[in-house]
Amino acid sequence: MKDFIIKGQVLDSAGPELLRCRENSYIVVTEGLCRGVFPLVPEQYAGLPVTDFGTGMILPGMSDLHLHAAQFGFRGLGMDMELLDWLERYTFPEEARFSDLRYAEQAYSGFVSLLRRSCTTRAAVFASVHREATLLLMEKLEASGLRCYVGKVNMDRNCPDYIREPDAQSALRDTEEWILQAQSFAHTKPILTPRFIPTCSDPLMRGLKELQRKYALPTQSHLSENYGEIAWVRELSPDAAHYGDAYARFGMFGGDHPCIMAHCVHSGEEELELIRRNGVFIAHSPESNMNLASGVAPVSRYLSLGLRVGLASDLAGGSSENMLRAMTHAIQASKLRWRLADQEVKPLSLEQAFWMATAGGGAFFGKVGRFEPGFALDAVVLDDSSLSTPRPLRLRDRLERAVYLADERHITAKFVDGVRLF
Repeated sequence: MKDFIIKGQVLDSAGPELLRCRENSYIVVTEGLCRGVFPLVPEQYAGLPVTDFGTGMILPGMSDLHLHAAQFGFRGLGMDMELLDWLERYTFPEEARFSDLRYAEQAYSGFVSLLRRSCTTRAAVFASVHREATLLLMEKLEASGLRCYVGKVNMDRNCPDYIREPDAQSALRDTEEWILQAQSFAHTKPILTPRFIPTCSDPLMRGLKELQRKYALPTQSHLSENYGEIAWVRELSPDAAHYGDAYARFGMFGGDHPCIMAHCVHSGEEELELIRRNGVFIAHSPESNMNLASGVAPVSRYLSLGLRVGLASDLAGGSSENMLRAMTHAIQASKLRWRLADQEVKPLSLEQAFWMATAGGGAFFGKVGRFEPGFALDAVVLDDSSLSTPRPLRLRDRLERAVYLADERHITAKFVDGVRLF
C-alpha cells in the first residue's frame, strides 16, 4: 500500500541548522511520495487510511553514506590500532573469507538483518573484491526493502596476495561482468569502488573511468583519512596536487558522475575547493576516525562552506550500524576538536548532526531525507516511552535524548519509498 496517512510527532530538517518539530501532525503519502505534513487531514485525502503512532516520533529515514558489509564479522576489534596496520591485521584477512560463499551467506545475512532493523533506510556499501559474494549481498539487500548502492571493491596493488586482484585487466573484466549481472536488481544499484589510491594502479583507475562512462555509474572511495595514508598517496602520485587530485586526474572525483568520498579528515583548502566544485559528497565517519586515530574532521566548517556532507557509520572502523550513535559521536568528537585543537571551528549542534544523517546524506539518493512534497516517503517511528523521566520534554528534547539513548529496540515502524517494512 503506497497511499496512506501516518500521524504522530513529526520531526525533520528545513536546513542544516533548522529542525522542524510538528506535534500531532499528519503525513500524507500517495504513490510512495510525501504530499505534505498537515495539522489536519486535507479534504481531498480524507478517504485514505490513517495509522496513528500516538506520541511516537516520526523521523526521516537515515542514509548511511559509507560502511563495509564485508567487515561486519570483526566489528569492535582492533580499535587500538591505526588505519594502515588495522587493514593488514584485520580487514584484509576478513575480506578474503568472502571467496567462500558459505561464509558470505552467514556474514551478509547478519549484516542485512541488523541494517534492516536500524534507522537506516538507504546506504552506500562496500563489499569485497569477490564478484559472486557481492552479488549475494545485493540479493539480500534487495529482499530487505532497503535502497542501497553496493560496490565490488577493486584493488590490484599494495595489498596481500590472497586478496589482490591479479592485474588491472582481470579486475576490470570481473567488474564489468558484475555490473551486467547487477542490472537485474530494482532497488540495489552498483557503484564503482576503487578501495583507495594506494591499492589501485593507474591502468585500473583509467579502466574504471571507462566503465563509468559506459554504464553511467557513481563512485565511492576514501580520501584524506589518515596522515600515513596521505603520505603514501603523495609517494605513489607525485604529480597530483593533493589526494583528491589523484582521483580527479582519472576523472573519478565527481563532476560528471556522483561521487562519495569517505572521511576528508585532513583535506586542505585546494582539495576542499575541488570537492565543492565537483559536487563530491563527504561521508563523515566520526567513530571510525576516533577508533583508528585518524583525527576529527572540521565538519561544521564544511557545512558552512556549503559542501555536501552526510553521515556514516563506517562499519567496522565504526563499531555499530546505528546512525543515532553516529550522530552522537559526531557531536562529541566536534566538541573535543573545538576544545583541544581549533576554537575557530564550532562544535556541531544536534540540528546539524540530524541534517547530515537525514537530508544531507539523503541528497545523494535524490529527493530523500525530508518530509517535503514530492520526496520519497522514507521514515522511522521511534517510541521513546521506555526512556523514562519525571520531567516534561519538548519535542526537540525528546529527539536529543533519543539520539543519545535509543537504539533499534525503540523503532516501532519503518517505511522505505512508501512501503512499510515492519
